[in-house]
Amino acid sequence: MSFAQETKNELARFETEKNCCKLAEIASFIRMAGSIGLAGNGKFNIILKTENAAVARHLKVLLSEYFQIDPIVEYEEETNLSRGNVYVLRITPDMRSEAILRETGILMIKQGNNYISDGIYQGITRTKCCRKSYLRGSFLAAGTISNPEKSYQMEWRCASEKMSKDLVRLVGTFDDLEAKMTKRGKYYIVYVKSSGYISDLLALMGAHSKVLEIENVMITKELRSEAVRLTNCDTANMDRIIGASGRQIQDIKKIFEMKGENFLSEKLREVALARLANPEASLTQLGEMLSKPLKKSGVNNRLKKISEIADSLKLD
Repeated sequence: MSFAQETKNELARFETEKNCCKLAEIASFIRMAGSIGLAGNGKFNIILKTENAAVARHLKVLLSEYFQIDPIVEYEEETNLSRGNVYVLRITPDMRSEAILRETGILMIKQGNNYISDGIYQGITRTKCCRKSYLRGSFLAAGTISNPEKSYQMEWRCASEKMSKDLVRLVGTFDDLEAKMTKRGKYYIVYVKSSGYISDLLALMGAHSKVLEIENVMITKELRSEAVRLTNCDTANMDRIIGASGRQIQDIKKIFEMKGENFLSEKLREVALARLANPEASLTQLGEMLSKPLKKSGVNNRLKKISEIADSLKLD
């Protein structure tokens, strides 16, 4: 089972308590995953589709609790190759389909004529709890989320530009949250790529176990990145040590070959011999090897002096 399916399963177990929130969730699902058909005599059928059995059960319960109806649930083989088999919920005129469309703000009247509205009906998203429910319903209907082990991406697929813009605005009503939109084929995609935003959105919708999973992945990735950074830092430091050590050894050997070991003072000779014997040692480690331990700066000063002597011999 994919991470997206697991997330929807968890959200489908969420118990929506307030009636206003139930309506918001139903409205968002109809808007995002519903179709409306004429049933004759100016009446309507509402058809809702989902590939997730848990989502179908959840929606059936919401409709039953809020509108006191028992929608027909069927399982169909989808001919569209981009989708698998789907669960279909049908709401017929005798189940007050028209009243449902009106109360959810989808079927409106203008100049005495019915018309299907677009976007989010503001009348059912006035409160914060209802906005959370609308997000949950829209995600159950047309959302997806990638496995955080691979990437951070949360998306909603919208049929219209207005709906996508309204959804972006809805996300933005929550503190420190932001979504963006793009067009992909005939659909408008609302998306979030920030791991922090995704975690917060899941928490708002009620998928708390998935929040913990994402945060655990975030921590693991941060620890891995820090380990890699430290390893790279250690490697770079070792490269610098080896590079500097190589130049120091060349200078020391040059002096010894041209003038002999005793050409250097006792203090410089001790550092020189320590470097020859320990080419990979750091300056701090070299200082600890001396008969009278010396700090890093002191060792560095002596090696610089040796290099200056070697340079003067080369000039001669």
